[in-house]
Amino acid sequence: MWIAVATITVIALTSGLLLSYASSRLPATSDDLVERVNGLLPQTQCAQCGFPGCRPYAAAIVAGTANINLCPPGGDDTIRRVAELLGRNVVALEEAANTDMVKSVAVIDESLCIGCLHCRNACPVDAIVGAQQLMHTIIASECTGCELCLPPCPVDCISLEIVR
Repeated sequence: MWIAVATITVIALTSGLLLSYASSRLPATSDDLVERVNGLLPQTQCAQCGFPGCRPYAAAIVAGTANINLCPPGGDDTIRRVAELLGRNVVALEEAANTDMVKSVAVIDESLCIGCLHCRNACPVDAIVGAQQLMHTIIASECTGCELCLPPCPVDCISLEIVR
């Protein structure tokens, strides 16, 4: 009986070591790489990169159809980390294809705000604060200027201001 237990233990240990070695030597699958790139992105889902969210942008980066420097909220640090992961050259954010974008922040005209929460629910970075049926305001330091709060506002009390 002890021989059978020892034999199974040796087989299990050997199989585990072989699988561990193989997983460290084999290249990551495309989906694994997409998830790793997605994990490096800021997850603001702001669409400033031209994609509807961070995961589609990560998939395009891995596929080679998008540059690694299109994420303004992630900035240079994210570009550097993605470049290191993929073995690509670091490219400054200013050289991105969307350099015509101007840094802006949303501003709420508080005299018009009805406190409907639509803008707050649409904000991917929680930069809008306020309570139901009370005036809302925007934390400028948190706002990415993604414009996702503009369409749901029923009274058009939100505008964008250029940051200087």
